[in-house]
Amino acid sequence: MEAVRTKETGTPPDPRPHRARVCVVVIGYEDAAHVGDAVRSALAQGPAVREVIAVDDCSSDGSANLLDRLALDEPRLRVVRREVNSGGCGSPRNDGLDATTAPYVMFLDSDDVLPPGAVDALLTAATGRGTEVAAGLCVRRELPSGREVRWQPELYAGAALVTRPSRRVRLVHDTLCVNKLYRTDFLREHGIRFPEGRFPYEDFVFTARVLAARPRIALIPDTVYVWHVRRGAERLSISLDRSGADNWRARITAHALAYDILLAAGEKRLARASRARFLDHALRMYVRELDLRGPVYRREWWALTRAYLATFDAADFALAPAPGRVIAQVVLACEKPRDLTRVKEVAARPARLRPPYARAPDGTPVWSADLPHVTLEHLLHRPVRLLPVAVDAELRPRARGTLLRLRLHELYGRMADAAPATVDAEFVNRRDGRTGLTLTARFRPDDTEPGPGPDPGPACDGSGVDSGVDSWTADASADLAALGSGTWDLRLCLRFHDGTTRETTAHASTGPGLLRRAVVPSARCGVLLVQPYATHAGSLALRIAPGLRGTAAVLGRRLKRLLH
Repeated sequence: MEAVRTKETGTPPDPRPHRARVCVVVIGYEDAAHVGDAVRSALAQGPAVREVIAVDDCSSDGSANLLDRLALDEPRLRVVRREVNSGGCGSPRNDGLDATTAPYVMFLDSDDVLPPGAVDALLTAATGRGTEVAAGLCVRRELPSGREVRWQPELYAGAALVTRPSRRVRLVHDTLCVNKLYRTDFLREHGIRFPEGRFPYEDFVFTARVLAARPRIALIPDTVYVWHVRRGAERLSISLDRSGADNWRARITAHALAYDILLAAGEKRLARASRARFLDHALRMYVRELDLRGPVYRREWWALTRAYLATFDAADFALAPAPGRVIAQVVLACEKPRDLTRVKEVAARPARLRPPYARAPDGTPVWSADLPHVTLEHLLHRPVRLLPVAVDAELRPRARGTLLRLRLHELYGRMADAAPATVDAEFVNRRDGRTGLTLTARFRPDDTEPGPGPDPGPACDGSGVDSGVDSWTADASADLAALGSGTWDLRLCLRFHDGTTRETTAHASTGPGLLRRAVVPSARCGVLLVQPYATHAGSLALRIAPGLRGTAAVLGRRLKRLLH
């Protein structure tokens, strides 16, 4: 009887998908502390792994000798020593790709790990669907806290077969090469390689070359890669070391090359989607950090960004979410950096647009009176749940319950039309994402006197006619001792009388007496050390250390830093 053939390829399905068919290429440089864990995580994947090729990029810290010792007891491990350091990640990955004899290949960085079952899950998807690529979920694990954030979870919500990348343009958002399994002969047939030498963000280019070759891709919801984020490391990774303008220049170069690759391959939809991603991801991320940099960096960053954005056309901007478009308009409209604090708020997630709220002579919302050509007309039509509402937050620690005061700003009449009713304020633990405390408070127009306390009743008649109100205030009392130690982010859910809601964060007010460390008496734990602060995006967050021991430890660390 003729073997059953797969629908996609016409070839028989592999009856033994887990036999030794995969090569894991591990690259490392000066990472003796972690490369052993990476290699062991690859070998622990089981019989599906034919070989692990560890490429040492001319390290001087004993990494290569450590790998050689591991290879003595593990015949599946091969060590490749580069004689000259490449300066990047592309060349060692290409070395591993050239050396492999396995039908499938994966890539692993020396400071990350593969979770158990990752290779089996990807190989089963690739062979079962007859695809050239299989991709799964990557999680970013912050160390030492252990907090995990899923990378591009929308793509990996469930199993799916993508017969052509242009039918799933969100694929360009996942620029990682490490959470994927590739058919080796597919890469070789199409000449798909990483940029050689020192080329930061080489995976942007590699991914564009893969998508341009129009592979079939199997997507799976399994976690297949753990990306370790070590912000306290002596030598930061490329993605974390963004303090110099050269990093931004390298990112722009990689983005531009990826766009050209997709466009040259006739994948115009993917090319435009990659530019939309630049506006929504890269541009917003770097803008949030601009006020942390010096004036020389800001001027250079601004000039580089203006030059790159000048190559975009109207269709490129139209595909991007509104915050990225607005930021791009402001940058293009000004030769020098300006409005950085306000631009940073727009770059936040969710976006916030703080006053002033200017209008053009014809009534059209605009960025400011002196930048009337940066229009904000979309704000008149967007659903309330997507508006960049602005809420200022004050946190005043007190012995009899800490006061949380929230002030919601009007936004071209949209808030009055929806009629603010109440707000749910949640303090969310940054490490594990759990909600430690939820407060509900009633909004009142700022031209009225405060009531006796929180009340979920209507703040106005809900008619939306109170257009003379510029802002609404809500007060709540919080027992911060209930949170316990840790770092807590404030998240808000605004509720309106028209039935709509808007989830957002709050801008940290910086008035007199605010954002100061306070020692607060507490019936629950004796004493509480509370430190409200503004995040990089300007949002209110707080650190808490309960008890005399916790307070003493924090103050001791602070004194040590000052003395150092």
